[in-house]
Amino acid sequence: MTERMALYLQDAHDLRDGLEYVKYAESRGFEAVWQAESRLVRDAIVPMAAYAAVTEKLKVGSGVINNWTRNIGLLASTFLTLDDLAPNRIICGIGAWWDPLAKNVGIDRKKPLTAMKETVIILRRLLNMERVSFDGEFISVHGIELDVVHGRREPRNVPIFIGATGDNMMELTGEIADGAVLNYCVPPEYNHKALELLASGAKKSGKTLDQIDRPQLIVCSVDNDHDKAIDTTRGLLTQYLAQQPHIAKASGVSMDVVEKIQSILGWPATHEQIQKAKHLVPEELIHKITASGTPQEAKKKVAEYVDNGCTCPILYPVGGDVHLLIDTFAQK
Repeated sequence: MTERMALYLQDAHDLRDGLEYVKYAESRGFEAVWQAESRLVRDAIVPMAAYAAVTEKLKVGSGVINNWTRNIGLLASTFLTLDDLAPNRIICGIGAWWDPLAKNVGIDRKKPLTAMKETVIILRRLLNMERVSFDGEFISVHGIELDVVHGRREPRNVPIFIGATGDNMMELTGEIADGAVLNYCVPPEYNHKALELLASGAKKSGKTLDQIDRPQLIVCSVDNDHDKAIDTTRGLLTQYLAQQPHIAKASGVSMDVVEKIQSILGWPATHEQIQKAKHLVPEELIHKITASGTPQEAKKKVAEYVDNGCTCPILYPVGGDVHLLIDTFAQK
C-alpha cells in the first residue's frame, strides 16, 4: 500500500464538519484534501480557503473546477490568493466539465481539448508571474500579468492537474499537466489504458510516465457493518450513473441499467427518487468500481487501485463514519 493518502470532500457533509475532518486527516498523516465542484451545489474555492486556513502541512486541491466558467485572469488570481494563504500547498485540479449540465447553463463545450490546452498554458504562465499576450480560439489576453504590489512577486508553485476521463483528454494531460486526477466509479483495470495514454502524451513533451502524478478518486464507504456500507454506496452510484454519462461510460455499466435509473430520477434527483431506483445497482458493480465494506474490505480494494498505477488514493467518504475511514487509512 502506498504511503500517500488523500481525502475527498464534496457536498455530503456540513462545511464546518469538513474543517474538522481535514484537521483530523492531517493529524493522521494524510497528505492532501481535494474539494469537489461538479453539480450545482458547492463551489470548490471557498472550502479550499477554509481548509488551507485551519491546516499547516496538508495540500489543498480543487477536485476539479471546470475551465469554462472562470475568466483566465480571475482563475490565475484565485490560485495566487490561495497560494498566499497556504504557500506551496495549493493544487489546481481542473476538468472539462460535462453535459447536460454545462449545456443547461449556456456553455458550449466545443473543442474541449483546445480550450483546456489554452487554459493550462496561460494559467501556468500567469502563475509564473510572466506578462502574457495570447490570441487563441478561447483565450485572448493582451499584456496581462498578476499585479502583485504587496507581497510575494516570485513565481508560484501551484501544480496543475487535469481531471481527465476520455482518451484524448488523458493523452493531453500527459503532455501538458503536472498530473492527472483519475476518475472514480471505474474498475482498477481502467487505469491500464489511462497509463498508456498518459505515457504517450508525456513522451510528446519529453517526459516519462513517472513524471506524471496520478492521484485517483475512489468512492469509499467504510462501516463495521458490511451491508450498511454497501447500501450507502448504492445510493451514490444511483445518482452518478444517471446524471454523469461520462462516468457511466467509463465504469463499464450496462446502458440498460443506466436508462432504467434515468427513467426514475429527475434533475436534480430527489432523495425519494434515489431510494426508489437504487435497487437497480447490483452489489457486484459496487465491489467492482468502489472500495466499500468493512475496513479490511475497503483497504484491500484501495490497494488494487494502487497496484494498477494510482500514486495517491483520494478517498471519497460517501457517508457513515468519516473518522473511521480516516483511521482505516491513517499513515501515522
